[in-house]
Order: sequence, then C-alpha cells, then structure tokens
Amino acid sequence: MRLPGLRPWSDDPLWASVYDWSVEHPIAGGALWRVGIHSDLRRLHDAAGELSLLPAGTRVLDVPCGGGVALRGVTVGQGLDYVAADIAPAMLERTMDSARRRGLEDQVEPRLADVGDLPFDDASFDRVVSFTGLHCFPDPARAVVEMVRVLRPGGVLTGSAVLNDTGIVHEPLRRVGRLAGLIGPSCTGPELLGWLRAEGVRDPVLELSGAIGYFRGVKG
Repeated sequence: MRLPGLRPWSDDPLWASVYDWSVEHPIAGGALWRVGIHSDLRRLHDAAGELSLLPAGTRVLDVPCGGGVALRGVTVGQGLDYVAADIAPAMLERTMDSARRRGLEDQVEPRLADVGDLPFDDASFDRVVSFTGLHCFPDPARAVVEMVRVLRPGGVLTGSAVLNDTGIVHEPLRRVGRLAGLIGPSCTGPELLGWLRAEGVRDPVLELSGAIGYFRGVKG
C-alpha cells in the first residue's frame, strides 16, 4: 500500500533511528519534540503506557509497529498476545530487537502486513494501536476501515498522527515530510473522526498536541 514516491521508513533508517531515539530519551527527545513539532512527548508515553493496564490474554495489534516504540508500555510477564505488524521487514526486525531488549519476546509476534489489507479475521483483536502511523499511509481512510474491521466490538482503537489542520506553523513540517517521502496525504481532524464514526466507533475523541492528534474510540 504505497503511493508513487512514498517510500517505507525502512528505506530511510536515519529518520527511523531519530524517531526511536527521541521517544526513548524523555529529556533530550522531549526537547526535540517541543521545538520541532510543538508536541509534548509525554502524551505519547502516556498513550503507550495504557498497554500496561491490559490483562493477560489480551490480543493487541500494533500497526505500523515501526521500531517498537509502543512496547515501552508492555511489562515483562504481562501475558499479552501482541502482534507487531508492518509492511517493512526492517521495521519488524527493529521491533523484535526492542522486544528482546525489554524481555518481551515471548509476548510479541512479528507479522508482515499491509494496513490497507490486513491479513487478520474480523473482530480478532481486543486493542489496536497505531502511533504516529496514519500520516505515513497512502490511503489513511482505508487504513481506518481495516483497523476497525479487525477490532472486536467493545475493543479500543488508539493512535496518533500528524494532521493537516493543525495550523500554518506546521505546514513546513508537512511539506518537507512529503518531499522526503515520509508523509502521505494524511487527513484533518474532522475527517479522521468522520471515518471512525462511519465504521461504528462510538464517540471517538481527538486531542491535539502540536502537529500531532491523538485519537481514541471504542468499537460499537
């Protein structure tokens, strides 16, 4: 699921490494996020931290898993059935490296997958997470359809994305990201909420933090 000119993050390991490093270094990384995208990195940490509250046996889909930044919210021995999915094999390798460092490899299964056509049954996950991923997809509306499809009724979808309507101050970020092939068409906040509602997500919420919007909703 790629647009012409839009390359997977595995083709640009420098950007992937910078992103992963920033998330794992709250002080320096937090400063980078504040200056670069006017966003509070603690918001991402809090969103990932919700995973630590899930009971054993919960089936989680993380797409795109990227370098495995969401794994910071999983605890050793928690007993999750955690599927890390990405279209890029290099990202799956990075995620599994992170899982091994954190002692989580027994909970994490890597899967090569296209978010536009997920290879999973309907209603097969209790939680779907997609942090800083939606803006990378060439068809974000289709990605929402697929992520909600594989979520069971009552399950939670949560994630974040660089949005198109966060102000002119962030327009250079979006333009440079697209020229570099790292950002796709993305969407506005109202568009994202509309897509979620159309797929049966009840009362979705969206909170802005600089250039990034954090979304969450429960499938009806």
